[in-house]
Amino acid sequence: MNQPHYILLPVNSLFIAFSFIAAFFLNFLPWGGMAGVPDFVALVLVFWSIHQPLKVGIGVAFAMGLVMDVHDAIYLGENALAYTLLSYFAITIHRRVLWFHPVTQCLHVFPLFLFVQGLQTGVRLLIAPEAHFPGWLYFSQSLVTTLLWPVATLILLAPQRRAIDKDHNRPI
Repeated sequence: MNQPHYILLPVNSLFIAFSFIAAFFLNFLPWGGMAGVPDFVALVLVFWSIHQPLKVGIGVAFAMGLVMDVHDAIYLGENALAYTLLSYFAITIHRRVLWFHPVTQCLHVFPLFLFVQGLQTGVRLLIAPEAHFPGWLYFSQSLVTTLLWPVATLILLAPQRRAIDKDHNRPI
């Protein structure tokens, strides 16, 4: 508790929308089906569901899931279901997670990412009987997405940390 807790400015709704658009375009990058490529939309969705649960909720998660379903050309509703549950569970634990340092928060968000990835795999295996289990390396995506959590926290909270009136005599 030796670190100071700064009072954050209110978040701008346009910045939230911009962060979702940027995450969506990062998911557009041609990774070539590599294992361990993070799901940036899920990362941003969990971040804003934890930090701003009144602005980003299950409706935004469902809409982003449908957009990602169309982008990935997979069964309509797979990502929508996964992102909706992801947002629900993130909102459920948001008060507890905010008490911890961003590195410690990784321990709370990792099961969320792992659950969603397991849910997506389960839905694919249920719907398409000819589908094969992708292997355990496939779940490294959850680990890589979790490792990006402190970076996302630093980047997405940066506009809220700036002072409106710069005063060097005042620490807040």
